[in-house]
Amino acid sequence: MLGRLNHIAIAVPDLAKAAELYRGTLGANVSDPQKLPEHGVSVVFIELPNTKIELLEPLGEGSPISPFLQRNPDGGMHHVCYEVDDIIDARDKLRKTGARVLGSGEPKVGAHGKPVLFLHPKDFTGTLIELEEV
Repeated sequence: MLGRLNHIAIAVPDLAKAAELYRGTLGANVSDPQKLPEHGVSVVFIELPNTKIELLEPLGEGSPISPFLQRNPDGGMHHVCYEVDDIIDARDKLRKTGARVLGSGEPKVGAHGKPVLFLHPKDFTGTLIELEEV
């Protein structure tokens, strides 16, 4: 079911500062910021030869990453995103095994313009999993 690792997401309290750290200190290629109001975050992507790092900060009140940053004020790894060929098929197979899909269970459009779903971290050794259809 799982394809390649699409990205690792790191929640940060200050997106511009974190992007400059990656750009200036590590010499990384950093995308322009994107606001994703339907997900409650602003993001940038750091392009690597074999995957991406997504830096994300809260966007507006009620952002789903605000509680994470309250527990981890300096930021930290938020989720891991894996690619799948068919997100509905993956969702249905996961549900049959007892895995919990967060939200309504219907895919939303992610930062790459593709359908995404999130899986409950308690079902995956404490790691929030994002699935993205490719």
